[in-house]
Amino acid sequence: MINPGDQHPTGLQRFAKSHRVKTTRHTHTRKNLIMTIPKKFAAALLTTLLLPSTLIAGPAIQDWQTSGGSRVLFVTAPSLPMIDLRLVCDAGSARDGNQGSLALMTNNLLFSGAGKLNADAIAAGFDDLGAQVGSSVGNDMASLRLRSLSDADHLQPALALFATVVGEADYPADDFERERKNLLIGLQQEKQNPGALAQRAFYGAAYGDHSYATMASGTQQSVEALTRNDLVAFKQKYYTSANCLVVMVGDLERSQAAAIAERITAGLAAGDRAAPLAAVANNSADFQQITHPSQQTHVLIGQPAVSRGDADYFPLFLGNHVLGGSGLLSRISKEIREKRGLAYSAYSYFSPLRQQGPYVMGLQTRNDQAEQAAQLLREELIKFLKEGPNEKELRAAKENLTGGFPLRIDSNGKIIGYLAVIGYYDLPLNYLDTWVDRINVITSEQVRDAFARHIDLERLVEIRVGGS
Repeated sequence: MINPGDQHPTGLQRFAKSHRVKTTRHTHTRKNLIMTIPKKFAAALLTTLLLPSTLIAGPAIQDWQTSGGSRVLFVTAPSLPMIDLRLVCDAGSARDGNQGSLALMTNNLLFSGAGKLNADAIAAGFDDLGAQVGSSVGNDMASLRLRSLSDADHLQPALALFATVVGEADYPADDFERERKNLLIGLQQEKQNPGALAQRAFYGAAYGDHSYATMASGTQQSVEALTRNDLVAFKQKYYTSANCLVVMVGDLERSQAAAIAERITAGLAAGDRAAPLAAVANNSADFQQITHPSQQTHVLIGQPAVSRGDADYFPLFLGNHVLGGSGLLSRISKEIREKRGLAYSAYSYFSPLRQQGPYVMGLQTRNDQAEQAAQLLREELIKFLKEGPNEKELRAAKENLTGGFPLRIDSNGKIIGYLAVIGYYDLPLNYLDTWVDRINVITSEQVRDAFARHIDLERLVEIRVGGS
């Protein structure tokens, strides 16, 4: 999901995305769901984009609870005859314990069988209605999603089928074994991917014994040890009314949205909220050179840094836009790509989570240049910690971020992603309304102070994969 606080450079999102494993195995589309934006809506959008950034406001978010205890966030959007819906649960890979890939397999197989329907019947049912469905798993959250036309003839049967999947998923044995084999094949293929090896080593070194240390895909041993009953028990424990929220955007009235939320959560047990995750312990600095028969070396440098909702998040976000989060315009890219020609792209980003998510700097370069390129990454970070952004850089970053803000909320699909983040991490409902103002008031001194509190040069983890 994209969020105004997540900056992963274009073309280099593989590292972050592959750790927050996303699955869309059961995604079905029909041409009749692809709609043209009405002229009046397009005109309104154009007018909005031309407004000064200080006048841009986020969508009006309505907030309530179902009778079973699930929180609901809803934005009415009548301009298009469709709805987007997600069920978001505290059931990400951080809940795996010592059973790596448990959250992922549980989520992947939700559309494989439910009630008296097998995977083919479920897929055909959504396809016949022109509906799109899917599922995804990250470190913190797991979700199921539905997009449907909003007229009753399409929406009501789509909701009925979705509710059946949510409440009656039965994990057929054949599908379980097929999913297990697919994961094992993926883990074998990972050994040939230096980028994947780098990310696995980075998270392991940065997080040690914490639940963020392991990949959602687990290991060969953990996947082989799982049973179908493990998945059933995981779903019963974490896919509950108390542990899930519903987010919706679309052509609905509040009363309709309330009825939909009740309907899709009716099959969930009441349950309890998942226990808080353990705090991330201070990691120790680490350096690993992993030999791999490749002409390019993947370099990752970073450490656990910031949690979602941290008071320093906006200064960190803005500062990193200058340092490594603005693509070719960032300091890191200018120094490593433009001046030295050492890498096609070099980047940095913060990835906030429930507990401290990582700060990561990365690049990919020729084996014989890896030492020089890695040292430049460190030097740019050291320089930034001492100086922070200058006023010209700060002003340009603010203009870039706030000027592009309307495009971050210009579709139902983007808005529902923000609702999921706001609801899951208990962010204020005016988060999008105040986003531009919170960026605009940040000073260079605040950026330096925030980086000094969250980045410790003595705790940096460095992973290099490639060469000899």
